[in-house]
Amino acid sequence: MTILELLLLLVIAALCGGIGQALIGYSTGGCLVSIAIGVIGAYLGVWIAREFGLPILLPITLGDQAFPIIWSIVGSAVLAALLGLVRRGLR
Repeated sequence: MTILELLLLLVIAALCGGIGQALIGYSTGGCLVSIAIGVIGAYLGVWIAREFGLPILLPITLGDQAFPIIWSIVGSAVLAALLGLVRRGLR
């Protein structure tokens, strides 16, 4: 994987994380947090898809790495909702 491919994957992860946070209505931070939520959301979304036997929808492949767009957004929304519930409970 080249540096350009890695940067493109991080930009895609940031967009997916931002969309997931916007769907829930809870934002946890800036661009770096959106990247982290997008990457973790991709893993969470793919895990959810595998548990329910659902196909990987709209994967973007850069180099040898595939990034599932739809499941990343779904996983990011779930993660943002969980973070929102935890932070609300701490207040």
